[in-house]
Amino acid sequence: METRYLADQVRYQRMTTEELRQTFLIEDLFQAGKVVLYYTEADRGVVGSVVPLDKSLQLPAGKELAAEHFADRREVGVINISSAGIVTVDGQMYELNNLDGLYIGRGSKKITFNSKDKKSPAKFYLLSYPAHKAYPTKKISQTDAEKVPLGSTEMSNKRVIYKYIRPGAVESCQLVMGYTILERGSVWNTMAPHTHERRTEIYMYFDLNDQLLFHFMGMPDQTRHLVVREGQAIISPSWSIHAGAGTKNYTFIWGMGGENQEFGDMDGIDMSGIK
Repeated sequence: METRYLADQVRYQRMTTEELRQTFLIEDLFQAGKVVLYYTEADRGVVGSVVPLDKSLQLPAGKELAAEHFADRREVGVINISSAGIVTVDGQMYELNNLDGLYIGRGSKKITFNSKDKKSPAKFYLLSYPAHKAYPTKKISQTDAEKVPLGSTEMSNKRVIYKYIRPGAVESCQLVMGYTILERGSVWNTMAPHTHERRTEIYMYFDLNDQLLFHFMGMPDQTRHLVVREGQAIISPSWSIHAGAGTKNYTFIWGMGGENQEFGDMDGIDMSGIK
């Protein structure tokens, strides 16, 4: 597990492109046959991936968590972005097809991942935050999600938000998680942008194939951009905007942890103030 220490609002303005990438961008997710985990000081989040091939892969605790099991004091959200796979939590098996999700509650001990076909492996994306209470482990499919259409063809941002882990549906301590799918011909997400001082957000972009995405971050009047490719993630601190434009349509998983679980708790930025 690698640890990422983030920059503050002042230091990031002086950072080079490479320094920004090393601090905020996770480039090496979804490695065949491996568990990849990153620990961030921002709300003590862990972001990672699991790509099983011909054998089961177990989610390890690591010295960073100072725990016997990964979920001893944590909750975990999982979304499969590829072919069918199985997540087993303390002996209970959950089959996850493409874009199926799973909430794993605090206190779960043995968490393992398998692909149904090693030639077409599952790709499990996961996000985890500390938890103060044990909520039930629960599978989520697209039909279970709250579906919110947004945007327009004229503004190149027609998209649908699927809310998976959310209050009133899949209960959690602080994790909120889902994904957004942009329609063909649309490339912008979250513009006009916003910040949310009460929580961190992490974006993971996929369905880009060999195309590029430009992720915009930073203070509204001091924006920077990062070039993002297939299956890469951005750690967005509470003071930063988070918006993107791709060279084609794409999908991204969003996940948040922090003080408030209310999806609409955000501080909107007027377009006239963006520089």
